[in-house]
Amino acid sequence: MDHLRYSGLPFEAQREVFLDIVSADPLVRDAVVRARTLALPDWLVVSGALYNSVWNHLTGKPSGYGIKDVDLFYFDDSDLSYEAEDAVIRRAARHFEGLALPVEVRNQARVHLWYPQKFGQPCPRYTSASESIGYFASKTHAVGVRYDADGQLELVAPFGLDDVFSFRITPNRVTDNQRTHEAKGKRAKENWPEIAVVPW
Repeated sequence: MDHLRYSGLPFEAQREVFLDIVSADPLVRDAVVRARTLALPDWLVVSGALYNSVWNHLTGKPSGYGIKDVDLFYFDDSDLSYEAEDAVIRRAARHFEGLALPVEVRNQARVHLWYPQKFGQPCPRYTSASESIGYFASKTHAVGVRYDADGQLELVAPFGLDDVFSFRITPNRVTDNQRTHEAKGKRAKENWPEIAVVPW
């Protein structure tokens, strides 16, 4: 099973491979470089565009296969109004024009304001973009990258990377997100049949 060749390796080895793969992927590289010049506070390119690109690389699929959009998080608690976030979203839409996929921009400082209405349950008030990915429905999806002050690609992966490299979608039971976990798992299996979805 060649696609599993990095499964079970130590975190540092997996981290190096993960960053090599995503930085070589044209879609991810373009998105991260542009995100850097957008210069949002505490920004992170997160989730699908990253782990899907790793799965594409390991299963011989083209860049962008199975990816709907690029998720860009930032954290700015200086203005929690809808209007402030909307202005950033509009600025980002112009900034990312011509990118192969749409970019979804969300201020993680505001999530607790709209999440209960959308998902029917409370959400903690996050203190950073990195903290918020620890609440994703599946641990596998909790990955983010950004450039640090020295221009090096930095990884945020609160649950490590072994799920990604093991093609395994593992539930994150910190909140009651069973429906999201199952829906995303089902969709992923349609694109990457190698995937195993761990039941909630």
